[in-house]
Amino acid sequence: MADYTAKTRVLILAGPYKIKGDIELLPGARITDYMIEAKPFFAVTDAEVWDLEGRKILAGGFFDVARDQVIVVLPERGAP
Repeated sequence: MADYTAKTRVLILAGPYKIKGDIELLPGARITDYMIEAKPFFAVTDAEVWDLEGRKILAGGFFDVARDQVIVVLPERGAP
């Protein structure tokens, strides 16, 4: 079976945390579409969690992120 998704590196702001990691998008899909379709929790892989002062809090291969806690999500390449 072919894999029809591609990893997209994102930066997520969720409350007092920044999360950097990968989400699985269909080719040509927008992050907005992904978030609209997401269940209450969505998977972020190869992730790091940082506080807003720049300290890394944790890192792991897989995190479930609560969609309702997300304030901003953008491609990491577009992040400041």
